[in-house]
Amino acid sequence: MVAALVALVAYLVPREAPKAAAPAPVASSGWTPDPTPAPVPSRSATPSPDPEPPSSAPSPAPARTSAPPLPLPTVRAAGCAQAQAAVAAYRRDPGSTRPAQADAANLAYQGLMRAGTDADPPVRPTILRLAQGFQELSFRLSGMVLADPNEVIGDLDSDLQQLDRLCGDGG
Repeated sequence: MVAALVALVAYLVPREAPKAAAPAPVASSGWTPDPTPAPVPSRSATPSPDPEPPSSAPSPAPARTSAPPLPLPTVRAAGCAQAQAAVAAYRRDPGSTRPAQADAANLAYQGLMRAGTDADPPVRPTILRLAQGFQELSFRLSGMVLADPNEVIGDLDSDLQQLDRLCGDGG
């Protein structure tokens, strides 16, 4: 808080141009020239013009010339990388038999649950819905639930599309 206040004050205080350094005294034999005397004004019959009164209009502030701000790098929500890695692992090896597919879905479920524990609030519900979907797919493929596994795949696909929107396609 204090650092932010100091930075704000430093930003708002006008900057002055650096003053030229005074020439360093040169060592000499002891003789220094006398400063030139100031001219003495002579009194003449013509009055000297009065100095101009200070202007009441403020002088314009010097324009700041600085480079445009750099764009900030995109920050991915926490949990996105882990969730997408779990899904990518499932896609790489979904299994060739129903028990292998059930194991792959169970591994995806476990990876998504780990990702969901540390996920940022905007992506957490989607990651947990995906985990639940992969768990359901695992149950159906292993025969624990007697239902068609293809019914779950449509829900998984829509949740995966939402995860890609929230986290970015690139990963």
